[in-house]
Amino acid sequence: MDIILIGFIASFLAGIATSIGALPVFFIKKLSERFEDTSLGFAAGVMLSASFFSLIIPGLDYGNEWYKSEGMSLFVVLSGLVIGVLSIWIIQSKAPHEHFILGRSHNKAEKAKLSKVWLFIIAITLHNIPEGLAVGIGFGGGDIENGTSLAMGIGLQNIPEGMAVAFSLIAVGYSRTKAFVIATITGLFEPVFGLLGVALVTVFQHLLPWGLGFAAGAMLFVISHEIIPETHRRGHENWATGGFVVGLVIMMALDILMG
Repeated sequence: MDIILIGFIASFLAGIATSIGALPVFFIKKLSERFEDTSLGFAAGVMLSASFFSLIIPGLDYGNEWYKSEGMSLFVVLSGLVIGVLSIWIIQSKAPHEHFILGRSHNKAEKAKLSKVWLFIIAITLHNIPEGLAVGIGFGGGDIENGTSLAMGIGLQNIPEGMAVAFSLIAVGYSRTKAFVIATITGLFEPVFGLLGVALVTVFQHLLPWGLGFAAGAMLFVISHEIIPETHRRGHENWATGGFVVGLVIMMALDILMG
């Protein structure tokens, strides 16, 4: 129970970083497009590094311990990864949602059915499902160091994500206070999935290699399908790539320095 509680608290703190990112809405009128693309590129770099160094590699290590076979370990982790990709792909294909930059992808009749706020909440929930799962599963098996580095990395990338959400809400007519509150709420979805992840792999430890692969696959889908394309649509590719590299390096350093 102690590790489950720790995993929940860590995922909560990572999720609440979204509200830290949303704070500038009270002091800044508008973010520049270049800054938005750079910060979202940073988030993608953090998530990519976390996928490999905090999820896939530890998953292979745990698999070797459980199955005493590198081949079986590889099969289990890669199977989990593919299932994670397919799961998020199915969810995002069925759920109407709004992209950060492209805007709503529905026709006028569909726009009338769903409020702007729920389109945003659905979009950010899609991002927070794999992030929360990753933090929770990272604490599975009592690996506090791995879970902590994951929580710190996800928390860091939630800051620019919170900024993007809050300023996007302002752009479509929400007040600064409402934009901040909604951005904060979207971050609170993360500890829900964090609790689910850490509870499952702690109670059923044989699921840990599968779970780590699943979380990695879900995050890789979000990176490739959502974040990177969004940062390459307005002519700031170089800045977005620079942010991506910085995020990747910082997360890699966190993972190595924290063991």
